[in-house]
Amino acid sequence: MDAAWSVLIIDDDPGVRQSLRLCLEIDGARVLGVGTAAGAVDALDRGRFDVVFLDLWLQAESGLTLLPEILRRQPGTGVIVVTAFASYESAVEAMKLGAVDYLPKPFTPDQVRAAARRVVTANVLQRQITELRDRLDETESENTFETRSPGFTAFLQTAARAAASDAVVLLRGESGTGKTVLARWIRGHSRRPDGPFVTVHCPMLSNELMSSALFGHRKGSFTGAVADAVGKVEQAEGGTLFLDEVGDLSADAQARLLRFLNDRQYERVGEALERKSDVRLIAATNRPLEAEVAAGRFREDLLFRLNVITLVLPPLRDRRDDLLPLARHYLTFFGRRQGRAGLSFSPACEQVIADHPWPGNLRQLRNAIERAVILAPAAVLQAVDLGLAPGPAAAGGTTLGDDVSLDYVEREHIARVVARAPSFEAAARTLGIDVTTLQRKRKRFGLA
Repeated sequence: MDAAWSVLIIDDDPGVRQSLRLCLEIDGARVLGVGTAAGAVDALDRGRFDVVFLDLWLQAESGLTLLPEILRRQPGTGVIVVTAFASYESAVEAMKLGAVDYLPKPFTPDQVRAAARRVVTANVLQRQITELRDRLDETESENTFETRSPGFTAFLQTAARAAASDAVVLLRGESGTGKTVLARWIRGHSRRPDGPFVTVHCPMLSNELMSSALFGHRKGSFTGAVADAVGKVEQAEGGTLFLDEVGDLSADAQARLLRFLNDRQYERVGEALERKSDVRLIAATNRPLEAEVAAGRFREDLLFRLNVITLVLPPLRDRRDDLLPLARHYLTFFGRRQGRAGLSFSPACEQVIADHPWPGNLRQLRNAIERAVILAPAAVLQAVDLGLAPGPAAAGGTTLGDDVSLDYVEREHIARVVARAPSFEAAARTLGIDVTTLQRKRKRFGLA
């Protein structure tokens, strides 16, 4: 286990706490020891722990009464019960209450380290399984970064150097250029590849709940807060927090995020307790944040803190050498997924793909090919299967009266307006619709 991991030892015997600390620090763990239930609750409120060693008896109090509180405050933490009075009944009771292991005293250093390693390894595996489920639609992501373009090769070299640091990274670029995929790529090439990767889709959060979603809240802190809640920052402990469309953060969330970036401390909504967190932050936006600052919608000091390392993803139209390899990759990927192996593009279709401006970038290319794989009747795909017009219209953009569908015209028009507008609000005003309708249409056309 190369990455740092954290342990809380709850035992009223100072000698036992010291012995466990020495065993685990040799294995690379960060260890905190407390001798009372009150001290344990305070520690749980102040930091996140991968493993908790809990004594079965804390003076006259049963440690098992503390076990549900540990799991309530930090779901997913592995609790190992230790005791000098081992019995079958107490072991069964501990497991029923949520303990993951039971360690009778006296124990050897190897037994302590092995028990902790089992918990940490299980947590990592569970996290990986969860992420694999979340990434079923992104399993081809690494191929996005296979390139024949000298310019994009240089970009990836810069991204790799940024990934190797723990600095804040701001990803900029048009919608659909692959900022989320790049964020995962950076995490995979970072110092914390096995840590959690937690994504916050800022536009999907209401202003009232944004700070709570990021930093958590205390029960009763606002209407609907019926229980304590852990925020995304705490969920990302030891790993990477990705803020997608960071320009949509509310004023309160911006202020809280700025404080967190300055001193790595934060408070849950509704409480005054300061907490610390070890999280690497990646943010993304397709908006010109400088214009948002000028309009008073985004804090200039927060922009400075986010702008430590900026990576601007090039639009697909600037990666012409990669267009056809990417299209063939998506065709193979979706063909395999749909049970239609052996699909290919006609030469005319490949020419149209190469000439098309792709205003929706990678997302538009990917969605067009997925739809074609599902709906095209023949094994050789034509331009019309991708919703593209062959010939000059594809190369120079459609004009009124071309042989294309209304859906195609609407999709292209929305994609191009959004790509050049300074914000979604401005794009919606240009299109004569509200922001909600714009978001719904972008989702319908695979542009969101």
